[in-house]
Amino acid sequence: MHEAKTQLSQLVRRVEAGEQIVIRRGREPVATLTAYRAERRVPGRMRGRITIGADFDVLPEDVADAFGA
Repeated sequence: MHEAKTQLSQLVRRVEAGEQIVIRRGREPVATLTAYRAERRVPGRMRGRITIGADFDVLPEDVADAFGA
């Protein structure tokens, strides 16, 4: 952990080059350092692949009772 703190810039360069780095506290792995890859959002990309059931807006009676409705 201490070594990762002191060499963070170098570790980030290695991650940017495609390496995945496991950070350990002693012998115990506690975190993984990986590159951030922003995925561009495309509106409508899931069109036709997601459906909403006809009973979506129907609140089950037991749930309504639990909320005091």
